[in-house]
Amino acid sequence: MGKRAVVVGGSISGLFAAALLRKAGWSVDVFERSDVELKGRGAGIVSHGELQDILVESGAGIADLGVYVEDRVLFDRESRVIGHHHHPQIVTSWDRLQNLCRSVQPQGSYHLNHNLLDFAQDDDGVTVRFENGHTERADLLVAADGFRSAARNRLAPAVQPIYAGYVIWRALVDEADLDAETHAAVFEKFTFFVAPGHEVIGYPIAGPDNDLRPGKRRYNFVWYRNTDQARLDDMLTDDSGRAHAISIPPPLVRADVVREMREAAEAFMCAPMLQVLRAVKTAFFTPIYDLASPAMVFGRVALIGDAAFVGRPHVGLGVTKGAADAKCLADSLAAAGDDVTAGLRTFNDIRKPIGDRVVARGRELGALLTQADGAATHDYDDLLRNTAADHFLRP
Repeated sequence: MGKRAVVVGGSISGLFAAALLRKAGWSVDVFERSDVELKGRGAGIVSHGELQDILVESGAGIADLGVYVEDRVLFDRESRVIGHHHHPQIVTSWDRLQNLCRSVQPQGSYHLNHNLLDFAQDDDGVTVRFENGHTERADLLVAADGFRSAARNRLAPAVQPIYAGYVIWRALVDEADLDAETHAAVFEKFTFFVAPGHEVIGYPIAGPDNDLRPGKRRYNFVWYRNTDQARLDDMLTDDSGRAHAISIPPPLVRADVVREMREAAEAFMCAPMLQVLRAVKTAFFTPIYDLASPAMVFGRVALIGDAAFVGRPHVGLGVTKGAADAKCLADSLAAAGDDVTAGLRTFNDIRKPIGDRVVARGRELGALLTQADGAATHDYDDLLRNTAADHFLRP
């Protein structure tokens, strides 16, 4: 009888795990807590060769993956290009990756409205219970339920996100809404602007429904901004006075918080990026956190993706890391044959050090934001070369 896995978390890393474990001979079902299909949950994603290889191996493929960009440029306050680095990449969107990975899930194997309640382990496997009363028995539970992971909170409750001291504002702008001068300055490239306590980044991605036609694409706008804890607590409070822990749903961000963000940009941001922001219709913010689990395996439970490690977005490896976790898990279990415990041990030994390195690298790149003189002393060539680049993981 073949091995069976239950995956909790129906986002990209969970879908990769399911597809790759099936290719290794496992029976797999995915359980997602949302009661509707996941879409529109993210914006721009920078892809890497490793991610593209895993997309192909999983069966999802890389057809029309995203927008190809070749160059990175850095603007100064007067909008002059003061840095340049040639770095070809495909930039895509969360929606596109989710759709590709979702499309290879067999009919009936993906289950909505299943919120993890509890699980119990023994020597042979794990019994998983959901809030709706459903119960599953499997040889393995794969926790791909994100940085708020219910599984991790049960296994390692002391591991909690650590606030990094700044937030990230995100927005998408339709290509057609950019004036010709701004479009020429920022589109078809990866753009950067830095100032003390700020880092602004932008790049093109596909339009709605993965539309890659010129004029129909979108521009992904990202602004890292220093924010102390008191100000963050205020920003996480909605109009009703309710304080939200960790993050706040985008529709509940107060209008005065958005207004203050726009007014602050007018005082310092370079013209091309400011013009992008002026074209933004809606924006939302997320506090930046570090999170590192002491292990990725607890008995018959394996943590992957953001459930195990959260590296700051500067490294641009969130999705790639989750995909690589899934591949290593499937490969390690396949190599171990019937010895699931040995396979999980190999997986942990390989991937945990990489998770630690990703978190550490994110902190290094984030030092530009948290050091008082960071923008004045930072090596901008290092910034252009190493943001959203994976070469630091290579031997």
